Amino acid sequence: MPAKRSASAASVLAITAGRRAARARLCIRLAAPLSFVLLLVALLRTQPLTAPPTAPPPITGPAKVAFLFLVRSGVPLDLLWDAFFRNGEDGKFSVYVHSAPGFKLDRTTTGSPYFDGRQLAKSVKVEWGEPTMVEAERMLFAAALEDPTNQRFVLLSDSFVDKTEMRYNPSMSPAIPKDKWRKGSQWVALIRKHAEVVVGDKHALKVFRRHCKMVVTKALFGQKPNYRRLGFGLWRKQKGATRMEHDCIPDEHYVQTLFSIKDLENELERTLTYTSWNQSSDPKDKMTWHPMTFEYDTASTEQINAIKGIDRVNYQMEHRTEWCQCNGTPAPCFVFARKFSYSAAMHLLEAGAVGPLKSAQLV
Repeated sequence: MPAKRSASAASVLAITAGRRAARARLCIRLAAPLSFVLLLVALLRTQPLTAPPTAPPPITGPAKVAFLFLVRSGVPLDLLWDAFFRNGEDGKFSVYVHSAPGFKLDRTTTGSPYFDGRQLAKSVKVEWGEPTMVEAERMLFAAALEDPTNQRFVLLSDSFVDKTEMRYNPSMSPAIPKDKWRKGSQWVALIRKHAEVVVGDKHALKVFRRHCKMVVTKALFGQKPNYRRLGFGLWRKQKGATRMEHDCIPDEHYVQTLFSIKDLENELERTLTYTSWNQSSDPKDKMTWHPMTFEYDTASTEQINAIKGIDRVNYQMEHRTEWCQCNGTPAPCFVFARKFSYSAAMHLLEAGAVGPLKSAQLV
């Protein structure tokens, strides 16, 4: 009996030892990949998540103003801009155009050599009220930043404008706090430093893409009300949705909100683009406000001179008046104006109302 018990105990010990050996081999096999993962995590934590800033490229020529045109297809007022550029200073401006994918600016689609072949190689289909508007703007800024001599960036359009009041979406918090939410003119003029901030942003744009979706109503497009567009022809019903609910049209919010988040507001000034607003008689009613379009009979040399003569801006909501200056010297408040119809542009050309481009007003 003792011999049998000894043999049984020996077999148990052998089995236990075998299991321990198997566990040891398994641990050894797992140790190598686990060590690699831990080493990789350690390296990532010690390395910066973004590439270190590179020195700005040297400027090898005169500083230029980059004119960035965001249009549907062609440039409707290309002949007016042609006269403007021809009267300008050669070598002190550049032109970039974002148009619909597949559209090409050439001699058959524009009457101005300044726009011939100036559309971006890549473009996106811009949808009203969607983040694609901001993406197109960023593509224009990125293309212009490739030229180190571009030091001022002016975003321009054809006759497009929207009429919808914007709203902050609480779902954007905490990435975009409500106290950082801003609204302003889409048509901005930026220095190179600020254009680089817009192109380099990776976080705010994601929030706009996620939460800025257009709520489609019968009043807008004749579609079924209370449906939100999901893309690919799909629509999702929104409970209790209206045209305004959680709808933050990004083009008049993105740049201003981004600069607010980056604490750059103290470096910003007002818009350089004049707009004549058809205001409601009720000061609280901003839904019916919309920019007036200058037509043939309302666009004149006198009107242009009156805009050029504006030397102050009244901010009624802030109860203050700003006197316009350039480098400490009194200057006209506005360099550009909108909106002009094609007939208005022809009238201004006939009247010789288009003055020369003076880059010193911007640079």
